[in-house]
Amino acid sequence: MPSLESAARFAEEQVGPALDSPQARLAVMRRLYTGPHGRERLRLPYRRAGTAFMNWQIRRGLLRPPDGPSPGSPWWRAVNERLLHDGWEALGLCVGLPGTPSAPSVAAAVEFIRAPSPRAWYRAHNAGVVAAYLEHRELAAAESRTERFFMNVVLLRVLYAHALVAAPRLALGGLGPAAPLLGDPRLGMTGIFLSISRILPDRYPLGDDVESYVAREHGFGRLLDHGVITPRLRPLYAWSARALAEPRLPELLDDGIPVYNWPARDRAPWRPEPSALVRAVRRGLPARA
Repeated sequence: MPSLESAARFAEEQVGPALDSPQARLAVMRRLYTGPHGRERLRLPYRRAGTAFMNWQIRRGLLRPPDGPSPGSPWWRAVNERLLHDGWEALGLCVGLPGTPSAPSVAAAVEFIRAPSPRAWYRAHNAGVVAAYLEHRELAAAESRTERFFMNVVLLRVLYAHALVAAPRLALGGLGPAAPLLGDPRLGMTGIFLSISRILPDRYPLGDDVESYVAREHGFGRLLDHGVITPRLRPLYAWSARALAEPRLPELLDDGIPVYNWPARDRAPWRPEPSALVRAVRRGLPARA
């Protein structure tokens, strides 16, 4: 391990040179799970979820450099950079480099490295995601209506995945005992929460016709969003705010409508006419306050 002035500086040295290459970003993320600390074998299986999500971002072109012929998304690039920096700063602290966590999300990443578990992984990942969302509102505002809609979809799905392993009765009601297995980031089942890749084409940016993309959502994704997650949004955001120690998180919801850079009055994409199956799921898995 090179001798550097602080763990934060170490993170900058690791992440900075990779920022203008999506594949280099991916390699930097993957190395996080094999870096020295003595628990590499325990951490390695968690790399599956991070790799799947980054591969989706790369396929869409979201992480392309800003000065290329087809620039990526400034917002997605910033969110991804935050996650990478948090992870490498935490690893630096864990191997003895000087400093204290620069943010609560870094402290959460330290906890995961020292004691890997599904709960710890989601807490570290989602603390970084939420911090980046709140930090980069201005970048998000510059994105198209469709992109901003799916920013909210991504957020509610990662919060829900965390609840599956850490608050199973909130996530699945009477089927709560099955929830931790469904949400385990070490297993392939986590791919269901990235199924927006089946809706959005592999290109960036998209236009403003949200409704056309929502209409393409496959049956399971629609059932998940509108039958299971949407009825739970209020308790989910409230629980996540406590779990992540981020009291501003419920502000991203208004009367059950996700409003991260989204006007609450624009309700139609969030309240489509429920199918008979969606109504049946809502009755069978009622949300708990």
